[in-house]
Amino acid sequence: MSSTGWEQRFDRFLEPFLAAWRTKKRRYWAPLYLRGLLLPGERKSIEPLAERVAPGHEQELRHFVSESAWDAAAVEEVLWEKADALLGADDAFLIIDDTALPKKGSESVGVAHQYCGALGKQANCQCLVSVTLANDIVPLPLSLQLYVPMDWAADPERRAKVGIPDNVVFREKWRIAIDEVRRLRKAGVRFGTVLADAGYGHCTEFREALSSEGLLWALGVQSTQQVYPANVKTKMPARIGNQKHPIPSHPVDAASEMIQALGDKGFKKVTWRTTTTGRPMSARFARCRVAIADGKRTGVGCRLPGTEAWLVCEERANGEKKYYLTNHPTDASLRKVVGAIKARWSCEEAQTQTVKSWSASRWSDEFSSWFVDRDIAA
Repeated sequence: MSSTGWEQRFDRFLEPFLAAWRTKKRRYWAPLYLRGLLLPGERKSIEPLAERVAPGHEQELRHFVSESAWDAAAVEEVLWEKADALLGADDAFLIIDDTALPKKGSESVGVAHQYCGALGKQANCQCLVSVTLANDIVPLPLSLQLYVPMDWAADPERRAKVGIPDNVVFREKWRIAIDEVRRLRKAGVRFGTVLADAGYGHCTEFREALSSEGLLWALGVQSTQQVYPANVKTKMPARIGNQKHPIPSHPVDAASEMIQALGDKGFKKVTWRTTTTGRPMSARFARCRVAIADGKRTGVGCRLPGTEAWLVCEERANGEKKYYLTNHPTDASLRKVVGAIKARWSCEEAQTQTVKSWSASRWSDEFSSWFVDRDIAA
């Protein structure tokens, strides 16, 4: 397809988003900036990008990107409507994750020494909470919200220097995530299951908030996650010191200990999908019903039994084990539960393979064609 052809498709895809920018100048500069991001070229900062798509107009493009104030909600509304039309369904997945941007300096808003997934270690970076809608192996990003560490949020001078609004305060990542979940549901985006890694799965409040929304969830947890057998009971209160506390009929176990008790026979090989090259994606899984130790705290340092869930262990080919909790019903098949858990990695793999297999010049053509052919931009 000629460059004119893909540009026409790109313009058609972009048209409903441009209306959300409202002003003529923003509608003019937005397509140029987006073309600069999509087209070949290693550096995507303003100066080299402007040289490729708008020679001699660096200042105008810089103003659009960094100084021109516009309401993101109007653009999000269009994006979410299109995303729901394409992927939204009761069996779609909403994937919560962290997106880290490595940084060398200390001036970028929110930058701090924190875990950086892009590097796999603690490093100087910005961290954003990302939300992606997925169906089958097709992912579509919906939201990126900047995480502002406490050191930034509590420093008036630092906030003023970069223009952080007064209403932007410190919020834990799980609170940012659940606020986005609620915004998406209010906007009518359809999904049934929320997926996230152990950074979110360990948080009792996050799990409870998802359950209160009537959503299924499948979340990573650490091997040390405390759980009880599902049939655990609490005995009559016993006195510990000057207070009375209920006592569970079974001692609390770590997730790894609970799975170990199942033995090797508790594991089954499960294939959750087949790749485009025909290779089966499979591993060994074991599961058991548990009561998560997320109830009231006792006087002996642990928490009482609370939410009942499936505890799932994945044993990979190299012997590594990963643990998950999910509130799928008791009659959910192991294959269904595994399919939900692995949907998060399926989407990541699809994104990786897309980048590897498509050249930058083809990407703009294929990307716009994929949406337009499904009448999403109409």
